[in-house]
Amino acid sequence: MRLKVGIDVGGTFTDFIVAGHGREPLFHKVLSTPEDPSIAVLTGLQEIAGIIAPDTDVAAFVKRIDTIVHGTTVTTNATLTHTGAKSALITTRGVRDALEMRRGIRERQYDNRYTNVSPLVARYLRAGVGGRLDRDGNEVEPLSLDDIHAAIDLFRQENVEAVSICLMNSFANPEHERAAAEIVRKELPGAYLSVSSDLLPSIRFYERVSTTALNSYVGPKLNRYLDQLVDRLKVAGFNGVLLIVQSNGGVISPQLARERAALTLLSGPAGGPAAGLFYAGALDSDRCIVTDMGGTSFEASAVVGAPLTVNDGEISRHKIALPMLDIHTIGAGGGSIGWLDEGGLLRMGPQSAGAAPGPACYGKGGTLPTTTDANLVLGYLDPAYFAGGKMQLDVAAARRAIEAHVARPMGLTVEEAAAGMYRVACNNMAQGVREVTIKRGFDPREFPFIAAGGAGPIHSCLICSELAIPLLIVPWSSSVLCAFGMLLSDLRHDFVRTFVSRIADLDWASLDATISQMRAEGDRLLDEERVAQERRNFVVRFDCRYVKQYHEVSVAVPWAAIERESVAEIAGAFHAEHRRLYGYSLEAEKTPIELINVRLQAIGTTEKAVYSEDPYAGLDGSHALKGERAVYIPEANKFKRVPIYDGHRLKHGARIAGPALIESVTTAIFVSADYDGVVDRYRSFVVYLKGHEHLARSCLQAEPEKAFA
Repeated sequence: MRLKVGIDVGGTFTDFIVAGHGREPLFHKVLSTPEDPSIAVLTGLQEIAGIIAPDTDVAAFVKRIDTIVHGTTVTTNATLTHTGAKSALITTRGVRDALEMRRGIRERQYDNRYTNVSPLVARYLRAGVGGRLDRDGNEVEPLSLDDIHAAIDLFRQENVEAVSICLMNSFANPEHERAAAEIVRKELPGAYLSVSSDLLPSIRFYERVSTTALNSYVGPKLNRYLDQLVDRLKVAGFNGVLLIVQSNGGVISPQLARERAALTLLSGPAGGPAAGLFYAGALDSDRCIVTDMGGTSFEASAVVGAPLTVNDGEISRHKIALPMLDIHTIGAGGGSIGWLDEGGLLRMGPQSAGAAPGPACYGKGGTLPTTTDANLVLGYLDPAYFAGGKMQLDVAAARRAIEAHVARPMGLTVEEAAAGMYRVACNNMAQGVREVTIKRGFDPREFPFIAAGGAGPIHSCLICSELAIPLLIVPWSSSVLCAFGMLLSDLRHDFVRTFVSRIADLDWASLDATISQMRAEGDRLLDEERVAQERRNFVVRFDCRYVKQYHEVSVAVPWAAIERESVAEIAGAFHAEHRRLYGYSLEAEKTPIELINVRLQAIGTTEKAVYSEDPYAGLDGSHALKGERAVYIPEANKFKRVPIYDGHRLKHGARIAGPALIESVTTAIFVSADYDGVVDRYRSFVVYLKGHEHLARSCLQAEPEKAFA
């Protein structure tokens, strides 16, 4: 039987999910190897081979893998840690400082000490060259080839690894950029090259130059990683299809990822929203808040019918204008370090102990207190059952770290300090959820909360209490949720063209030609990926704004509205989305609407793994009871002995009253005193606020009246 494997390389753990070997997918985790992430990938595959096919050599097992869908944090980490390539920029004379001046907007308006982020390209490596196009793409001044050759001489002397080309108004006419790129390829054949008119042919110079520079900055490092990964997989015997997860939630070939490395800047967490929607469907919901708390970071995103995307995000304060899932990331993971600021206040993160040395309780030399250390002291983790017993946790080391760095300086007991660390971490994550809900015009109380990541389900009840969310779901695949979502991903390619016009005055023939050109590009890529015609889908979006407005709003436009040339339908969709986002529209004032960009997404639907549903097995979960231990109860601010359940033995319908702990090999679920829970047909644990049992009725396939009698 052919296998499909999802792999999510995180900062602390590398997660695996294997589908196709039997009735249930296999979940697996190994410690990441930051010096070469491909080592952890191969280590995990070797361990999985020993589990699934212990009598078969690893090469024979790897040959059974049909598809590997891989999410990576290589480009993200290169940006966050400032370890990307030594890069150069060729741009139009007079605007080389745009990368540093940005859009002239102060990020913190009233903080005079807050400086701009350092550009990814040093000023002396930003070369302004002669040549100019007007806004319509007409040549005003010929491109200076002498300036380009002079810039290349400098780049060669400085051993530049990557070159970006971004000229004014090249979105309207790419000829100058193509001419410059041809010279760079000839004179610097070993340099990684990014050309803005290929990567992002749209208006707004700063966004375009920043995105192009980011692509060059992370490209060489991603290329080296993919070389290592492909070589190791080849040696191991893999001859299937390797797909790389993009920031938009889709997948692409490794070759396209090499050329457009910036597409992978949120590759790791991009599988989460699709997986969250899958599990929310068991409650007949088409919306959810998806969170993932790993070892290093916490990601939050909102899903409404489909994962939400943005076209102008940021990574480490650097602008990126490529479509990506609307995922908010903060430094709040199991490895986040607790520390006291200059005012003596307790902080958690964003610094992380990572995989090495890791939390103090890992016994790998770490001495600083982390969230994991606090969870161990509070009783949420069993020191003898971490990772299913493969890793013994050192309680004494955790207590020493908390005592030295938090408890003693604050005049608290170790338990009080650990409880404070836990509460601060939960508060930080609740604020992260507000960023993708309240600030986007959504009420978080109306969304099921998906709690994922190895550490997430320990904190989820307190986060939901903070946000007044009455319903949360801990998926069966919680600890590897992003890897699970990767197996649900489709091939996706995004295209954009600037098309400035008031929608009342649209030149429909030109608009149709522009859309047809992008669709042809999408078909070409899907042809290369051997996607059948019946598996292709194309989605069109317009970036619109009220005339003289500063920002655009992106709205989906039905093909039928374009075919009917219906201005009214487009305007109605824009007014509605503007009202949802900002609380008002200018429809009554009849303010003209202006189209700025046309976007098209080409989707190639992939074969999905089939996940079976469990039959109803009754509401009694007492057979899974393992014992009890003292656990910190936030609502009472004290320790109490609570029942501990074996999560692998709980079946569909089993109801657990809080407070309680549910343990599995890869995660632990803390059901606080204000919540109860029930196992649904996908073996996910649905947790609901006491008195709100009706919210979980639809997750039961049989005898719901008995479950909630």
